[in-house]
Amino acid sequence: MTTTGEDHVPARGGPWWWDRRRGAVLDVSLGAVSALECAAEGVPFARDAGIPLAVGVVFGLLAGSVLVVRRRWPIAVVLVAIAVTPAEMGFLMGVVGLYTLAASELPRRIIGSLAGMSLLGTLIVTFVRLRQDMARDGVDLGDWFLPFASIATSLGLTAPPLLLGLYVGQRRRLMESLRERADSLERELQLLAERAEERAEWARGEERTRIAREMHDVVAHRVSLMVVHAAALQAVARKDPEKAVKNAALVGDMGRQALTELREMLGVLRSGGDGARAERASVPLAAVGVAAAAAASRAADEGESDGPCLSELDELVGQSEAAGMVVDLSVEGEERVYAAEVEATAFRVVQEALTNVHKHAAGAKTYVRLAHRVSEIAMQVENEPPPEAATSARLPSGGNGLVGMKERVAALGGVFVSGPTDAGGFRVSAVIPAS
Repeated sequence: MTTTGEDHVPARGGPWWWDRRRGAVLDVSLGAVSALECAAEGVPFARDAGIPLAVGVVFGLLAGSVLVVRRRWPIAVVLVAIAVTPAEMGFLMGVVGLYTLAASELPRRIIGSLAGMSLLGTLIVTFVRLRQDMARDGVDLGDWFLPFASIATSLGLTAPPLLLGLYVGQRRRLMESLRERADSLERELQLLAERAEERAEWARGEERTRIAREMHDVVAHRVSLMVVHAAALQAVARKDPEKAVKNAALVGDMGRQALTELREMLGVLRSGGDGARAERASVPLAAVGVAAAAAASRAADEGESDGPCLSELDELVGQSEAAGMVVDLSVEGEERVYAAEVEATAFRVVQEALTNVHKHAAGAKTYVRLAHRVSEIAMQVENEPPPEAATSARLPSGGNGLVGMKERVAALGGVFVSGPTDAGGFRVSAVIPAS
């Protein structure tokens, strides 16, 4: 990124009030030349005024050396130049002083007043001196020549440095304004880049959470059923070979379904692999947030379009019943089609609740209630206490099932409640807005 603004501000490396040594050398040189000029012009001034030549020379040196402080006190330089105008000295000091005054940050009324005083002083002195010279030499060029020459001389000594100073000062202020705008734009771009990076990180975190939750809901349910069927297969392998064969077939089906769903999810992850990372590395930082958010939304939309729906609820309950669970499913209200994310969330809540029953209350009777209401859909999964004679399949639990269900429901603006019942069972309830 290009450097602007404060990087262009010159460092104060000069003495006293000068920002740079080059400016100090320039002003001292101009002051020396002006002092020599005024000293030379002090000789005829001393003769005309009838004072010693040394006094006139010293006066010229002192008056001309004032030009050294033109950057610090431009008003003083112009006033001194106006004051020595009757002595016909300070030509360089007057020109440079007016230029410095016009280029400064002083108010325009002060610049205009001093420029008018300089113009008037030069006009009067030129008129008087030219009239005296013409009378002494006996030259008569007409009545028009004297005022014309006076006005032209005064304008020639005043207008050019004044206009040049105004132009330089305006250009300097314009450059400073552009640098300030560039600084402001650079700061805004940096802020936008930081915000884009934060949005990208947030989008990546949300996508990781969504994928982890989806994998937990899908794989954990399938594997839990596989473990339950494997335990049943072990129990009846010798007593009922036909049932053992049936359970083995169910375990195989569950394993194949789990592998299929896992491959689909891994395929989505691989689609954003090394190629996508290389592509993201070649784009500006400001585009990362938009790209990551779009990728997250696209991945979410793809996952939801192929996700589960409430019409598969009977199949889900049938799988649990095949694993030995007694499930009572009841549906209230008129069935209708909801948004894909609403149906997927409702299905995952019931699925995870049934998985938890397999893990923690094997053999317990379970009640699944689904209610279609006007503006919302409600579901409840409640299980009775497990029978004392029930054998545990010892399924591991990471403690993320209830958290994932709550996150899903809360993301859609719904309400999720879970906890033990008075009878010793467990209840999971959720209400999700229909729109």
